[in-house]
Amino acid sequence: MNRSLFALEEGRNNIVFIDFGVKFGYITTSVRKMIPENIEQVRERIRATCFRCGRNPVDVTLVAVTKTFGADAVRAALAAGVSDFGENYVQELNEKRQQLNDPAIRWHFIGHLQSNKVKYIAEYIHLIHSVDNVRLAEELQKRAEKANRDIDILVEVHTTDEATKYGVPPEQTVELVKAISAFPRVHVQGLMTMGPFSDDPNDSRQSFRTVAELKKQIEREGITGVSMRHMSMGMTHDFEVAIEEGATIVRIGTAIFGERK
Repeated sequence: MNRSLFALEEGRNNIVFIDFGVKFGYITTSVRKMIPENIEQVRERIRATCFRCGRNPVDVTLVAVTKTFGADAVRAALAAGVSDFGENYVQELNEKRQQLNDPAIRWHFIGHLQSNKVKYIAEYIHLIHSVDNVRLAEELQKRAEKANRDIDILVEVHTTDEATKYGVPPEQTVELVKAISAFPRVHVQGLMTMGPFSDDPNDSRQSFRTVAELKKQIEREGITGVSMRHMSMGMTHDFEVAIEEGATIVRIGTAIFGERK
């Protein structure tokens, strides 16, 4: 059976994207029309936060997180000026990339990445946010050599006490960055973290400050081939706090596309 992505119409307003193995959520026609407005609202919040803390908004990249949403959601965001899209699962990422086939899209992998899945994204991925061990870096080096390209990555730091989150402990981060720097095709471009599950955005502040301090520490080390140009932190509920603490990439899903089904 063909494993291509199919679009199934349900009435006049809803579209559900299904593939045999991955089922995407749907957006209604009204939500699709609201995506550009939602994006502008997010951008305005980014601008206001940057103005408040003396930063330039152009230094903050908006990554639209399209996990569980279909290609129509990506198209709507792309038309509204977003170029960077984040996915959590390799299969879902590959399905959307194949369906859209648009070189203007910069794909970010932001979920937990297993070594055996690297081969499926190594030839095209723009930035991997979630490297947290040497074995994964070794596989990235192997696949980068095979694809004859370099791969940019962020080291994921575990800054909460939540067992459901991944990442290297803060006290082991510098040594991991040093170890990864030995791989000539894998380039550390910064750090990533997630704040704690909380309704209060300020509960994430300490997580973000931990990463900001690690960034400074790594910069002082002067590790060859390592750039600390990015801190990927902040999602819909806490991205303004993240910007205040120095985030250069924010990963926004719900505020743009609505609640996931």
